[in-house]
Amino acid sequence: MTKDRRAALVRITGRVQGVCFRDWTREEAEKLGLDGWVRNESDGSVTALIAGPDGAVSRMLENFWKGPPGASIADVASEVASSVEAPAGFRITR
Repeated sequence: MTKDRRAALVRITGRVQGVCFRDWTREEAEKLGLDGWVRNESDGSVTALIAGPDGAVSRMLENFWKGPPGASIADVASEVASSVEAPAGFRITR
């Protein structure tokens, strides 16, 4: 990552499955020009890798606290993902 770009691995908990959270994440990430992926986890959480301009990553981290209609966010935990390469574009993985 360059100085003006960063990546974050994010775990979102609460009511985040069954409310179109992954589709919402992809749409929001694409609006912000972010690369990465999002997936459901077996424990009911959602994990996302977001990468791009520092300001866009910060905004997406804020957006995760809102989520789509129907979601109820309990926590958004993120860590720097400096050694992880994000794919070009943003996709939903399984």
